Amino acid sequence: MSPNPALGIAFAFVCLGILGVMPILADSRSAAFDGLTFTIWLTFWQLVSALPLLAREQMSGRGGLFSVELAPESRTRTIAVALLTGAIFGITTYMYVVAADKAGPVSMAIALQAYPLFAIGLEAIFLGKRKTPAELAFTGVLIVALFYLTTNGTFRPSDVSWWSVYALGIPFLWSIAHILLRQVLATTPVTPNQVTVTRLIISGVFLLALAFLFGEPAALARGLTDFDFQRAAFLLGLAYYLELLFWFHAMRHLDVSVASSVTVPAPALTMLIAVLFISESIALYQVLAMATIAAALYGLLIAGRRARRAAV
Repeated sequence: MSPNPALGIAFAFVCLGILGVMPILADSRSAAFDGLTFTIWLTFWQLVSALPLLAREQMSGRGGLFSVELAPESRTRTIAVALLTGAIFGITTYMYVVAADKAGPVSMAIALQAYPLFAIGLEAIFLGKRKTPAELAFTGVLIVALFYLTTNGTFRPSDVSWWSVYALGIPFLWSIAHILLRQVLATTPVTPNQVTVTRLIISGVFLLALAFLFGEPAALARGLTDFDFQRAAFLLGLAYYLELLFWFHAMRHLDVSVASSVTVPAPALTMLIAVLFISESIALYQVLAMATIAAALYGLLIAGRRARRAAV
C-alpha cells in the first residue's frame, strides 16, 4: 500500500478523539469496585476487541499469534521482551485507572504528554541518540511546565501533587516498553496486532496474579454481573484498543512526528469533555500548563524534523 497522507491524517484525528475521551472513561468506574478489578476487566475487553483482526490475519495467511517463525537467537529475546513489556503495560493500565481517579482526568491527560520527554532521555541513554540545542531547549520548557503542573501552579516543592507525579510514571514506563517493542517490530515478522494480543494476554495473566495475591478476587466475579461496571470497562477497553489500531494505521501513511502533532491537543479535548459532560472544574494553572506543554511538544517536533533533514 502506497502512503496516503490524507488518510493518515484522518486516522491521527481519530486517535486524537479517542485519546481525549479515554481519561473520562477511566474515571467513570463505580466506586464500589477497586482499580485493579476494573483494569483486569478492561484488559479482557481489549483482548476481545483484538481477536477479530487476529482471526483475519490468520485467514489471510499472515500467520497466527504463535505461528510466526523466529530464528532461535531471536526467539529468546522476543519472549523476554514480550514478558517484560506485557507486565509493564499491565502495570501502566492499572496506574492509568488509578491516576484518572486520584489526580483527575484533566491533570492525568496533561501529565501523559510527558511521554516525549522520557523517550528523548531513554533514547539518549540506551540508543546513543543525541539532541540538538533547540530540542534540548524545548525539553527544558517541557520540564518547567510539568513542574508547574505537579506543584498546582505555585512552583513551590512543598505544594507538589504526588498523584500528578504518580501519573508521570505512566509515560515513563510506556517509553521503556515502546523502545523495547520497537526493536521486536523492526527485527521480526510479528505484526502490530499480534504484539498487541500477546501483550494483552501477558498483562491479563500478570494482573490476575496481582489480584489473587494482593487484591479482591471476589470482586472479579461480582463485576461480571454488574451491568454499569461492565459497560464502563467495555467502553474503555474498546477505546484503548481502537486507539492503538488507528495509531498503527496512521504510522503506515505518516511520519511519527506528523501524526504526533495531530494528537498533541488531546488534553484540551479532555478539558472540554470534562467541563461539558461531568461538570469538572478546570483550574487556570492546568490551562497554562497544557498550553505550554503543547507549545513545547510542537517545538520538539519541528526541531526534530529539522535535525533529521540536516543529517540527510
